[in-house]
Amino acid sequence: MKKLAALALASLILAALASCAGTPYGTPSASEPAPTPAQSEPAPPEVWAPEDFPRLDGSTATIPLAEALAAAFLGIDRADASRYAEFSGTSGAFTALMYGGTADLLLAYEPPAETLREATEQTEMTAIGRDALVFLVNASNPVESLTSEQIKKIYAGEITNWKDVGGEDMEIVPFQRNYSSGSQTLMTKLVMGETPMAEPPSDYVIGEMGGLVDTIASYDNGRAAIGYNVYYYVSRMKLDENVKLLPVDGVSPSNDTIGRGEYPFVNDFFAVIRRDEPEDSPARLVYDWMRGEQGRLLLEREGYIPAG
Repeated sequence: MKKLAALALASLILAALASCAGTPYGTPSASEPAPTPAQSEPAPPEVWAPEDFPRLDGSTATIPLAEALAAAFLGIDRADASRYAEFSGTSGAFTALMYGGTADLLLAYEPPAETLREATEQTEMTAIGRDALVFLVNASNPVESLTSEQIKKIYAGEITNWKDVGGEDMEIVPFQRNYSSGSQTLMTKLVMGETPMAEPPSDYVIGEMGGLVDTIASYDNGRAAIGYNVYYYVSRMKLDENVKLLPVDGVSPSNDTIGRGEYPFVNDFFAVIRRDEPEDSPARLVYDWMRGEQGRLLLEREGYIPAG
């Protein structure tokens, strides 16, 4: 690893960026323009051997980023890079890094508060990207927007009928995510604060991000349902024409409104390594690279919003 020069690391991603376009997770939604391709064409650098590449884990919504990273550093096709992005989800990834011995580098959203406290002591975390918690209803639902306060009251059990927020006279079915998910962490932190969420029936708690989208799209024709997810996932990884994203406080979620902090429920996601990683370890080299300009370029190419 020591023979790899910093210039080789920096130029590697630029040489591989063109191959990332048009990948399964890289296709922009209709509401987002395609990222501008990289202009420079450096000479192909030395490629890392698979045994030198750090073991990755992280959140579901960072799987495309991990695939692009592996494809670039290993000089392989994007399809072949999927084996390096078999992620265990936000909480599982932090456990794998801190205690499981099965991960060296995370690309992850913020974990639950108690896990974050442990991670603060045991890891180095750098914000590399920005995303937002968005709210989904079925496309047939006539409600076109909600306020932050209305959303909080819906999930606190204070608003229970759509007619109270400008919709039809029918009971609201508010789906939640499981406790350990990154989406649930964001819901608690950004929306509810000190207000407790109403205890949901067990079938109102959805374990998978994709399952939440499918449920909103189809549950009893979806007319009464509402749920939440992260913007990147629902706008680029799991598009469904039967689901619409609601503006909140009059602001529609988009890369622009999230990047500028205009949309209300914005939060960073992170690159994470153990504090005791040696300075020349593969995990730290890739971690430092992701924090720099070339990592930022990779984020933008994949349609993510860089932090800062």
